[in-house]
Amino acid sequence: MSQDLQEPEAKTFVEVALTLGGKSEEESRKTGKLDRADEQVEEMFAKRYQTANSPIHRAVWDSTLPVELFQAESTSVPPACQKVMDDSIAVVKRHIAAGTLFDENRKIAAHVLNDLAGAGYWGLLVDQEFGGQQCPFSAFAKFLTKMATVDATIAGLASVHGCIGAVDPLRTFGSTEQKERYLPKLANGERLSAFALTEPAAGSDLTALRTTARLDGDDYVVDGEKLFITNAIPGRTVGLVCLIDGKPAVLIADLPDHENEQFQIVKYGLYALKHSYNNGLKFNGFRVPRENLLVPGRGDGLTIAYHGLNLGRVALCANAAGTMRSMLANLLPWSDFRRTYGAKIGSRELVQRRIGRMAALIAGCDALVAWCSSLLDLGYRGEMECVIAKIFGSEAQKEASIELFMKTHGGRAFLHGHMFGDNVHEYLAPCIYEGEGEILGMGFFKSLVKEHGKAFFEPIGQALVKAGIKKPNPMNPAHAWALKDAALPYAKWRIAQTFAGKRHTNWPNMPEKFRAHAEFADAALAASRIEISKTMAKHQLKLADRQCRMSELSQRLQDMVVILATSLFGAKHEHPLMRDAADILCQDLTRKLTGKRPTDSYFRAVTKLGEAIEQGGFQEIAGIGADPIMMSYAPDPTSSAG
Repeated sequence: MSQDLQEPEAKTFVEVALTLGGKSEEESRKTGKLDRADEQVEEMFAKRYQTANSPIHRAVWDSTLPVELFQAESTSVPPACQKVMDDSIAVVKRHIAAGTLFDENRKIAAHVLNDLAGAGYWGLLVDQEFGGQQCPFSAFAKFLTKMATVDATIAGLASVHGCIGAVDPLRTFGSTEQKERYLPKLANGERLSAFALTEPAAGSDLTALRTTARLDGDDYVVDGEKLFITNAIPGRTVGLVCLIDGKPAVLIADLPDHENEQFQIVKYGLYALKHSYNNGLKFNGFRVPRENLLVPGRGDGLTIAYHGLNLGRVALCANAAGTMRSMLANLLPWSDFRRTYGAKIGSRELVQRRIGRMAALIAGCDALVAWCSSLLDLGYRGEMECVIAKIFGSEAQKEASIELFMKTHGGRAFLHGHMFGDNVHEYLAPCIYEGEGEILGMGFFKSLVKEHGKAFFEPIGQALVKAGIKKPNPMNPAHAWALKDAALPYAKWRIAQTFAGKRHTNWPNMPEKFRAHAEFADAALAASRIEISKTMAKHQLKLADRQCRMSELSQRLQDMVVILATSLFGAKHEHPLMRDAADILCQDLTRKLTGKRPTDSYFRAVTKLGEAIEQGGFQEIAGIGADPIMMSYAPDPTSSAG
């Protein structure tokens, strides 16, 4: 065990705040573990790329908006990567056409995974020196959207393998020997991977891990159980999170080709992920060579787990963008075929609005994927940005599937064999994957306020405890005197904010409507710092218990960021309907934030967009096939329509 995993741990800001706020020692200690892992991930990045210097943090707290950091960098795809991508798409299309995509259990068949290995699919994110293509993440993420329009499960497996599986932990934390031993096999598909983190008692609360590993000679002996592990079958390689000497650690474990007394698969019925294997793993004296322990420079197993999540969150949003394209491509034939009162429903405003809204959600996902993946390529940690991509992508897919796709198809949506009925759980499950949305939203908020809290509120809290004041009253002279030194920096900050003028932003050349959206988001983000700070001042050390307030404020901040990123994305998009879709999303989110009702002008814009898409003008879904219309019927010979 490394010295880093044994040294005494100083209390983090969050741990101190919870203790001062009256939380139990256990809750403060466990929450402090997560906060410590977060800080240790921060230390892996140069200061300019850490959360405090991230685009969102600066957009809220700085006097100027770093507009250049909200614009996605254009990335060229290396020819070798493009070939692998094209060949991989061809492999999947070939198996779909031949009816050979699934095995007897309706899972992606082993021969398909092998053919993808031959195309180089599993090595897209592996370094070239280890046999991979080392694609820029921005190119990889955009490719996942395209693959998702062909098969979303296969797109998801690329993320499981390369982002949250064993590839990223080994690339980032592995020793030279570990990389040389494992990455070539992970690149060529000889070993596919997964990440075994979740347990029956440990989901959002990762401090509740119970799987243990003890050193016995040259091996670690693992005991415990994992749950909800995608791609977990015999013969896989997993990043196994366990407790070693009471501290989280990660072992790279090769699962045997067959179950035995030390290793069993735990099977259960699961509605989501129906075309991929998702199982539990049970270990009883399972041995892993001691040289398979990943040892980060600082931190522990939670540090390793946290690092790969950002990649997975962007990948989820990219997958949603592709899945919604498939929904839209399947909605249009129905809207053209189905007639009510003598006219096709695609000519009706409500259906046109739904089509326009779905395009808007696609535009938002594309904007976030391009922006976040670009930040990751530049070297930013991107924690808050990637959280927004995950939350928006999963919620957009949920809305698109139920409010837009299902309702337009009516009762046929529930037929066996219908795209919605057969995949509804696939559409909803991403709200839970990579962290449940509202829980992540609170994490986003805590990251945003952490530095502000350290600078101004931690000293006030410590002064309150020192003076024995449980309920501070500024009008009480004794309280004011006890807090005079600790509160002075915060008072100066508040005064400076009161007299600060409107910040000036150097916007790029952009159409007026997008400039207006960007300026609205900029002003809202700048103004939010006062509301955030007042919320912190009001609740002080009890803020951790105000989950509803944090969640609501977090969501508004996220919407502001989505408007900003989408307006900049839409302003330079080459296709006019995609620009219109981005404009619609910005209008929708602006109304959500301001509480204003939609105008007739808005309804004309969104239905005009829907009509243009219904007539075949949306290039974003060109080439995507549609399923046959189920329970079709002959047109009414007495009708004059069509």
